[in-house]
Amino acid sequence: MLVRDHMTPDPVTITPQNNIADAFVLLRENKIRRLPVVDKGKLVGIMTERDLREVSPSPATSLSIFEINYLLSKMTIDKAIKRQKLITIKPDAYLEEAALLMREHNIGALPVVENDKLVGIITESNIFDAFIEIMGLDEPGTRLNLKVEDKPGTLAKIVDTIYKNNGDISHIAVFHKGMLVIQLRNEEAGRIVDDLAKQGLTVESVSWRGRESN
Repeated sequence: MLVRDHMTPDPVTITPQNNIADAFVLLRENKIRRLPVVDKGKLVGIMTERDLREVSPSPATSLSIFEINYLLSKMTIDKAIKRQKLITIKPDAYLEEAALLMREHNIGALPVVENDKLVGIITESNIFDAFIEIMGLDEPGTRLNLKVEDKPGTLAKIVDTIYKNNGDISHIAVFHKGMLVIQLRNEEAGRIVDDLAKQGLTVESVSWRGRESN
């Protein structure tokens, strides 16, 4: 799975010349938490809601709302932006690479850059959505959790057994320590489970998830 398939394309941006008040308005109106900062077509930084609050007057201030708004309108993004190395990713990078970068740098999003141009942004929410899609968690089906040995031919034997019992695989994922998760479109999987057991395969759990009604 590639970053370009799950990123938010053409994200809302702001320029260094805009002020802090402008940034808060953009965050609120677009229901987002971060703004890439673009100057003459080049990405120069990223401002998060937390960054903006750090440079804003404290809620405990004695200033009036009018005075606060005046101060925010006078402070530009250029003066507030943190000068640090930008962590970016390319649209053709694998999604797991984006997840690793976010984890390693303790950040919630990555600007997606191609040919020095900002083309999107990939966030933690995008990663979560991709995981849900991979696992089929929002689709109806029977989920089989199997404990398997790491031996050549094991997966082929499982798939063949399911196929012979008219099983219809919609999703499959392999986790470390020998855990294999298979989701079937079949509502009934008793015969499949029995046949897998006869093949010496351990089915640790079986669960059905139906489509939720509105």
